[in-house]
Amino acid sequence: MNKAKSIIFVCLGNICRSPIAQGVAQKYIKENNLDILIQSAGTGSWHVGENPCENSIKVCKQHNIDISKQVARQVKKEDFKKFDLVIGLDESNISNLKKLGCNNPLKLGFFGYNNEDVPDPYFFDGFEGFDKVYSMIETCVIELIKQKC
Repeated sequence: MNKAKSIIFVCLGNICRSPIAQGVAQKYIKENNLDILIQSAGTGSWHVGENPCENSIKVCKQHNIDISKQVARQVKKEDFKKFDLVIGLDESNISNLKKLGCNNPLKLGFFGYNNEDVPDPYFFDGFEGFDKVYSMIETCVIELIKQKC
């Protein structure tokens, strides 16, 4: 089995969950001297050009990860050829990726969370949703890289 050398994480707007996943992956890759290209994107275009949301930046900063300079972008068909792994954060993202022509997206929750969706933190009250989502993403991203890269 070929080891993946590139991963793109995809959520809806690319301002909360997928930027966290990108930051966690980049930190893990750096700490373990791996050579893997990591990016993130959204299926929607609402936030293109924006930085991650304030709470995503804050929760990452608490874990010594700086995602403040990331810029949201929309996933493109070319990404499905460029990246070895296309990772959706929830079932809706997977469905949208398939509609866009991605043949084999994987769900992040498959790697360490019984295939659960990584929920949108905005569905929780306050900051606690970001803590929960960060914890899920960290567990799954590390397991994904260990299994696939």
